[in-house]
Parts: sequence; structure tokens; C-alpha cells
Amino acid sequence: MALYQRKRRSVNCTELLNRRSTGITDVGSLNRHNLKVLRNILLRETRHFKKVWSRTSKSTIMYENCKLYFENYLKCYSCIPPEPQILYKLSKRSKQEKFEDALLCQSPLDRTLASSSDSRPSLLVLTANNWLYRLSAETGEELQRVYLSSHLKFRYLGWEVAQDTFYVKSVQNKETPLQRQAGITENTVMHLAIFHIFPLQIVGMVEINKKVFGNGVTNVVLSQGILAVSYSNKSVKLFSFEHIVNRFMTEKLSLGHKSSLLGGKTVGEAQSGIPVNIQITDCPPVLFEVSCSNDGVQIGGYPWHYIYTPPHKNHRGTHHISSLKDSTMATNGIQNMNCVSLESDGIFFHPDDSGRIIHIGPTTINVLKILGELNSSLPSKVVVDFCMKTLRNNHLTSQVTVTSSGRTVKKRFHQLDDDPEQETFRMVEFEDELDLLAVVVSNSDEGEGRAHIRLHDNQSGHLERTINLLEPWDETYRHELFFDQDTIVHIEQQNSNFCCHVYKLRDDKMSLLCWVQ
Repeated sequence: MALYQRKRRSVNCTELLNRRSTGITDVGSLNRHNLKVLRNILLRETRHFKKVWSRTSKSTIMYENCKLYFENYLKCYSCIPPEPQILYKLSKRSKQEKFEDALLCQSPLDRTLASSSDSRPSLLVLTANNWLYRLSAETGEELQRVYLSSHLKFRYLGWEVAQDTFYVKSVQNKETPLQRQAGITENTVMHLAIFHIFPLQIVGMVEINKKVFGNGVTNVVLSQGILAVSYSNKSVKLFSFEHIVNRFMTEKLSLGHKSSLLGGKTVGEAQSGIPVNIQITDCPPVLFEVSCSNDGVQIGGYPWHYIYTPPHKNHRGTHHISSLKDSTMATNGIQNMNCVSLESDGIFFHPDDSGRIIHIGPTTINVLKILGELNSSLPSKVVVDFCMKTLRNNHLTSQVTVTSSGRTVKKRFHQLDDDPEQETFRMVEFEDELDLLAVVVSNSDEGEGRAHIRLHDNQSGHLERTINLLEPWDETYRHELFFDQDTIVHIEQQNSNFCCHVYKLRDDKMSLLCWVQ
């Protein structure tokens, strides 16, 4: 017999705050209640987002987890206070010590580490002279440093599994005209150095070689335990990185300890660096292969599916959704916005891990879901979960124009779908803690571009409220928008300058701090 379950009822903010003060809820439910309170407050029309701060910069401005980075990560602001406050400023660095790339990582909550330094939130930065630094995310203090190589050039950082493993990628090694003239073949394409974080530990260094992976390798990405290799013939091959480590690792390395591969020198120290300890001698088994356009392939959904565009001209503008198990195309698996626009539509798996798909066009956003059974012989089906539309002026201008000489000119189409004079979807940002979709919509007001943010419920697509951005929106510039609890950050590039605008949630009498954290 099923257990009796009390009917759920809505709880107002006052009751939630009273429960929190009495301490009758556990940590998990307390955090959920706090975020529910914040969501209810944020969606009230009596609260509004006010622009509290603007700054310009000659260099790129970056935002990550309530932190703004200026001057190539040398200057850091916290966005938690009512107005951004500076956390730290590092001294200027030489061209050789310039920061090439950075990753922000948060300390783990599920385990206690031996050293308090190892558990502190960190900024991982890669320098032009191949040093990997771990800096305190709050003070900029140097916590750890690792030297990578004296003969390779590393430039990129990327997450392998979020907040757990990351990799450092070298630049692609290309043959010079002199080498080709002399008949010298360069087989090494690039190198990857893979690390665990909290504490910082080396997994290994691997060489991507033409003799193993074949000619035409253009890029390599490590994600979710998969080594994805892209080729110039517009194909992608996936390999198991766990299989590669288990089969081809010649020696386990440890930072600060000696290695026979370095002739007894210390791993990670100046001049010695990190040796290649994962030496792939033959091509590992290919888990999956697909021919696709330059947009590549995306994998996700339940059951597992992949999204790709075939590399043929007649498939341009279409997105194909197929089963990863047997490459069977899903019913309604070809998605096409059929839009005439300067910017192509975008499609990706929803970042909320629901297995849904977000397809963004200039006038329509479709949130799709995949219906299918894991072991079924029938193809899965793609259906629309919900849809969002822009408000458009449906008045159509004449397709026929008569010139002064009397010649009749017929237009091929009335208007571009992403015409700046009409409401147009520009981007979607997902706020996971509040379960809201922030949709940026641009329009024109008396010839000047404007934008507003529509907040939609992530589960139903229902429009909750609209927030106006005060600064003009010029679509010829690059824009980024971040929605983080009670904070909205808009970063735009204006010619050679960058500008950052910060909005904070306010009510009529006092500022609302992010007290739920």
C-alpha cells in the first residue's frame, strides 16, 4: 500500500524565513528555501534591477562566479556587494610572464583536504613562458606553481570534468615552408598536460601524433573522459581517455618528485618541466565517428543522442539529432529554423542536465525534448517542450520598387529575420539556482538599438518579468550577458574598447544584498 503523502502547499517568504531562523531545516533544504525566497523576491514587480556600476577597459573583461577580471586577470572585482568592490590588483607582468589563459575553480564541499591551502578557491593561470600558477581567488596570492616545458608552447586551459580535472593544451605544431622544402615531416601535432585539482596533481602528458591519429588533425578536446579529435576532412573521432591512460602510461608522475623520464630531475620544476609519460604507440579503438560541418558534434540527452550538421551544402542551416547507440535519426530529428538572417541559428543541449535541447533563432526559441526508451528498437522522437516568440510588426513592405528611370526591381525577400529594426532574440542565459532562463531581446527605438531581458520559467517557458537594459545595444559589436542570482552583468566590445555594466536587484527603500549565500 502506498504511503500517505501530505498535499503540498505554497509557503510564503515570511514562513520560510521563520523556518530558517529556528534551524529546523537541513543544509540542503535550507539552501533550496533561500533560493526560493530570492526567486519570489526577484520576480516581484516592486523590485527592479538598477544599473549600479560601469567601467571601460582597453583589454578583454571577463566574468566568472560573481567576479570581474580586468587588465588580463591582474585586477579582480567582487560583484557580491551592492556595488562591485576591488578584491586585489596584481603587479604588471612582462611580455614573457603574460597570462595566456585562466580557469576559476571552487573548493570541494564533499571532502576535507590535508592542507587548507589545497581547499581554497583558486584561479589557475597559464603564462606565456609555460608556468602554471594557482592563485587565491580572493587575494591573488600565489599558492602553487608548476613549470610545464622548456621546448613546447602551451596556450590554452580547459575543463575535462567540471571542477575536478583540467588540461593544458599546446599550440598546434605546423610544418614550416623550409621543412616542406627539405622534405622533413613533422609528425607531432600538439601536446596535452592533464591535471587533477584539489589538490593539484599531475595525471600525465600526452603527445598527439600523426602516425597514431592520422593526417589532417586540426584540434583535440578532452571532455567527460573522451578525447575528441577533429580532422580537416570535416570528421570527428572519439576515443576513451581512460583506455589511453591504462594502456599507454609508462610512469606515474608526482609534482615535486623525481622522475626517471627526466633523468632523475624533479617533475614540475624550472627547466625540467613535465615529461611525456603517456606514449601512444598505436591508434586506440574509435568509440564513435561522424562527418560534420565546422560546428562539430554535441553529445547529450536521455537516452544519449548527438547533434550535428552534415558537411554538405544542401544540409547547411539544418541540425540533425541522432541516437548515439546506433546513429538512427530521431523522428522529427532534422531541425531547421528556415530563417534568412546574417547570424545563423544556434542549438545546444540544455545546461540544466535535463536532456532537453535549446534551439535559438532570431524570432523563435524552441526548447525540445527527446522521447525514447533506452533499450527500445523504435527510434526516439523529438518534440517541442515549449516555444518562445518575439513580438513582430507584421506589416510587410512592398516587394516591388520602381526606380526613377521607370525600371521595376523586385526584392527577393521582405526583411532579414534578424533585422535590428525588429524584435530579435540575441542570446539565452540559464540561471541554474533560480531555475530561470534569461533571454536577451534587441529592438530599435527611434533608430537607436535597445535591449531588454525576458525572464522565463525554465520548466514551463512562462514569461515571469521583463528587465530593460539602459545602455544602447549596437548589434555590430560583440556582447556577453551573465545573470547570477541578484546580479546582471553586460559586457560589450566597442571597437577597441570593452565596457562592463553591472545591475543589482533593488527595492524602493533599500538595496537587496545577496544574503542567501
